[in-house]
Amino acid sequence: MQVIAVMNYKGAVGKTTLTANLGAEIAGRGRKVLLVDLDPQANLTFSFYSVEQWREDLRKDTTIMRWYEGDAPGREVDLHELIVTPPLVNAQLADTGGRLDLISSHLKLIDIDLRLAARLGGGTTLGESKRKFLDLHGCLARALRHEAFQEYDVVLIDCAPNFGLVTKTAIVASDYVLVPAKADYLSTLGIQYLVGNCDDLVSEYNDYVNHGTPGRAGDQTIETRFLGVIFTMVKIYASKPIGTQQYYIEEIRQNSQMPVLAGTMRDSPRYFGDAGESGVPAVLRAPVTDEVVAEFQTLTTEILEGVEAGSVR
Repeated sequence: MQVIAVMNYKGAVGKTTLTANLGAEIAGRGRKVLLVDLDPQANLTFSFYSVEQWREDLRKDTTIMRWYEGDAPGREVDLHELIVTPPLVNAQLADTGGRLDLISSHLKLIDIDLRLAARLGGGTTLGESKRKFLDLHGCLARALRHEAFQEYDVVLIDCAPNFGLVTKTAIVASDYVLVPAKADYLSTLGIQYLVGNCDDLVSEYNDYVNHGTPGRAGDQTIETRFLGVIFTMVKIYASKPIGTQQYYIEEIRQNSQMPVLAGTMRDSPRYFGDAGESGVPAVLRAPVTDEVVAEFQTLTTEILEGVEAGSVR
């Protein structure tokens, strides 16, 4: 099982569209995929369930918020108990041998960061503070080690556009980080800060693991592996990105500490503008000859090859 966090500090960069279609394309290749929606906007959830379905079937008992809330993450319910199998997309996948499952989000997840931060305080000794840090930051990683998750080939975590505690639990749990970005100034501005913050988190976490307190033998050191930046919502003219976007793509390619994927996700209101209404991502419902599908297939292959090669920044 490979765990990939999809994140960017900037919102509205096509992060959820990328996650939904990437998951669907991987599942369409006969693999078992789990999507975890950690964004309080819950757009990934609404890519597979209508708002009405979410309210009736998921909101009360079957969202990630139920796992994070309570005295400690996982105290109220085991994470695997929250897995649902969206019916419409899996009907589309029926002949492929693949499956796409989901752990849905909740609009009130936005309040969880403050509750988690409060739990970090109150340590009376350095050892107790370290134990609380590892307990909290490593909670999702430990939960994903449960045997119920071992049937999945890939887990994709759609993170909120921030570096709060919920997002940090996703980074600790992930083998790789994928950074979607629009080819413009604001979307690329925070990439270096993201790299620095991930490095700081990894360094602090590993220091606590290596010099931790008794009883923390189950914690494992982590390594931030960046699959790279993928440019999304690219406007294509004459078979290549328009001039202003090409400038930012080349700027990041030459100056960023992170690799830039060769594949891109084009701006396609025709297929991505109504994301969620059909419950089936565009990559599965658009004609197989469409350029959007062809580009996404190429991009997915590049990402999977990066995972298999163990790409590390």
